Formats: sequence, structure tokens, C-alpha cells
Amino acid sequence: MAKTVDDLRNEIRQAVGRYERVESTGFTKEALAAICDAVGYDIDANRLPAKSQMRTGILRKIGELDDDDPEETGRSFRKAQLESIAEALRDEE
Repeated sequence: MAKTVDDLRNEIRQAVGRYERVESTGFTKEALAAICDAVGYDIDANRLPAKSQMRTGILRKIGELDDDDPEETGRSFRKAQLESIAEALRDEE
């Protein structure tokens, strides 16, 4: 059975040391920062960039985007993007 978006988000959260959420919710800035760290996208941890910038950087680092244009990602990750992120994190283990 295919994983839902919520399942993928929780898998990603757990892979970067964050806690699983029962309710359906997007990533917090802190969770995105943890994902950035896990995939090697450098950010200033003292002053977190906008969520859109972190999402774009994550996708670029895993090979889903060619540049850091935040306009490319929209408001949140699509299911296919979540699958790619989860796969990249599984490869890191």
C-alpha cells in the first residue's frame, strides 16, 4: 500500500530526529532546518531563512531542482517531492 503524504512527512521527521505528529501538518521551520542539515544544505541556524527558501534548497540538494529559486516550490512539498526526500534520507542511513 502506498504511503500517504502524512506518512511520508512523519518518516522524514523521524529520519532527521524530529518527533512524529499525529495530526496532519506541514513542516515547521525547525523541521525544515533539520532536513536542510541532513541533506547538506547550509543555512544560518541562528537566523532561519524563509520556509520557501529552505524547501527549494532541500530539493536542489537532492537533485529535484536545478537552482535556488523559491518560486519553484510553491507553498509546500508535493507527494512526489516528499517521496524523493524520504528516499534521499533513507540513502543517508
